[in-house]
Amino acid sequence: MLEACLAYAHFVAILTLVVFLSSEAALCRPEWLNAAAVHRLARLDLIYLIAAVAVLATGVARTLWGVKGVEWYWAQPLLHAKLTLFVLIGLLSIRPTRAFMRWRRVLREGGTLPPEAEVRSVRRWIMVQAHLLLLLPLAGVFLARGL
Repeated sequence: MLEACLAYAHFVAILTLVVFLSSEAALCRPEWLNAAAVHRLARLDLIYLIAAVAVLATGVARTLWGVKGVEWYWAQPLLHAKLTLFVLIGLLSIRPTRAFMRWRRVLREGGTLPPEAEVRSVRRWIMVQAHLLLLLPLAGVFLARGL
């Protein structure tokens, strides 16, 4: 029962992360950006951060209390590859996060929206994260099967 609950919590955290990263990608478009969207992007990004922490926490919980045990998991190169990729995605998220915070501050101070080129650039960073995120479940299914 514990293994099933740990897996469920991990899946929910992953799905939450995907939903909020996808929401950022959908909303971060120059043609749709207005004051409300800037504030919404900052909120979405905060929830994305919380979801990422939940993914990491539930993943660690699975290694600590899961059926296979910590020794098995931490001896697997695929786990280390997954963690490295997860950290890389996290590092890539810093630029959009800083941009959202700056956009919100500039908007509050002077009512100015970011330039179209900057919005497109930030969206590209989000899309890189989204595409790299697709590799995590692939590594996960191979890891779960002991490959």
